[in-house]
Amino acid sequence: MRSRFTAVFALTLALAASGGATAAAAPQSPHTAPTSAPRLADPHPCAGKPGFTCSFLTVPLDHRHPGRKDTLRLQVAIADNAGAPNGVLLFLTGGPGQPGVPFIDGISKRMPELAKSHRFVMIDQRGTGEFGAIDCPRLQAEVDGSDIEPPTPAAVGECAGVLGDRRHYFTTEQTVGDLDLLLRALGVRKWTVDGVSYGTMTGATYTASHPQNVTRLVLDSVLPHVDPQHDDMLYLTGLRATARVLRDACRAAPACGFDPAEDLAWLARNREDAVLIWDMLVAYEFLDPTYRDASAIGGLGDVVSAIHDARHGNPGHLDRLLQVLDSGGGDPAEYSSGLHIATICGDGQFPWGTSETSPARRQAALDLTRKHLPARATWPFTSDTAVGNGFIQECLHWPWARHTAEPRRTRLPVPVLLLNGDHDLSTPLEWAREALRYAPRGELVVVRGAAHSIQNRERGTQGREAVVRFLNG
Repeated sequence: MRSRFTAVFALTLALAASGGATAAAAPQSPHTAPTSAPRLADPHPCAGKPGFTCSFLTVPLDHRHPGRKDTLRLQVAIADNAGAPNGVLLFLTGGPGQPGVPFIDGISKRMPELAKSHRFVMIDQRGTGEFGAIDCPRLQAEVDGSDIEPPTPAAVGECAGVLGDRRHYFTTEQTVGDLDLLLRALGVRKWTVDGVSYGTMTGATYTASHPQNVTRLVLDSVLPHVDPQHDDMLYLTGLRATARVLRDACRAAPACGFDPAEDLAWLARNREDAVLIWDMLVAYEFLDPTYRDASAIGGLGDVVSAIHDARHGNPGHLDRLLQVLDSGGGDPAEYSSGLHIATICGDGQFPWGTSETSPARRQAALDLTRKHLPARATWPFTSDTAVGNGFIQECLHWPWARHTAEPRRTRLPVPVLLLNGDHDLSTPLEWAREALRYAPRGELVVVRGAAHSIQNRERGTQGREAVVRFLNG
């Protein structure tokens, strides 16, 4: 099957071609815990990336108990322009599951003005990348980078066995601790933070926890760092957004003349693969943000027409898209599904509570949620689609694990720029509007007709120009 970078979180496939990790590694054996100030060890030119230096940062496995001996060694890439006038810019990738180092030259080329004014820094966050990717073979083969396709319980169980007791330590809280050590290792007091997809969750959580360290914050394709309704893992906002996005696509000239949301609602109630149709739509946006380009995907594009035809008895086009855009089978060094499950299950709030709820009590709570979800909460999909998504199903079977609570401080007091495409189904525009409430000095830029990951994949320049104005004045 084909590997894809999707959901909460993903950089462009084109950027991946610029270079990257080539081999996965299991979680590392314990190192000797650092006894001095954090530092970047073994500096050397990044392979195939002139102008960038790679090194390693040693961090505690558990920042709550940093004196313990278990540590992780994280790869860091830094631009060589140490005298950049606007200081350091930390760029955070998403997933969770993506590394950072492979993409530093690609994002620098996409944002040349910022590459001159700032010193770009990227890190392979814990559990990712060439030297630290969590490798769960069965889970990787089944879902790779998909948030929505549900893995089998056997794949989840295998991954829990791969991690063992280390499953507690791959949460956003722990990554925030890593970033604080990275700041100190760089020898700077403040930096600019720029996160994409799940990187917005990490960047916002870091900023809420350490606002004194952040000059400005960019949140691109926003996953809110606060979930007051405790329903983000049900992905209800994304389910509802499909109606808005497909209808908007259908209004573009030449107009469709039918309602794609009604067609999708019929399919969701008359086919057994509604979750996979939803998963396919989220994958599709990465290749055709118009949702109507018949030439996309080697002539298999125009998903709006595929849905309409399937509703009226001709499912061949839709079934072919489901086959071509199926997930699974990628290299964990490029996207670690093991890290993804450990982070999502450790961070998230679910119908049963958190990962600290006994697995034996979770199914009953989920069944109750399915029963009482109103149709308006999930339309054009159904409650079965909501509870069947990958976030829910993987964590339903994940063993007990320490939960990372939301940050004690949720306000983002620094200047914040939020970017979102109005055709984004991975992190829908509604989430960006929700996150804006926590940013009193925030500004939201909506890029019309764009899908996920503006800085990396926007076909025009509106979003990137907004970032340059925001950061360079």
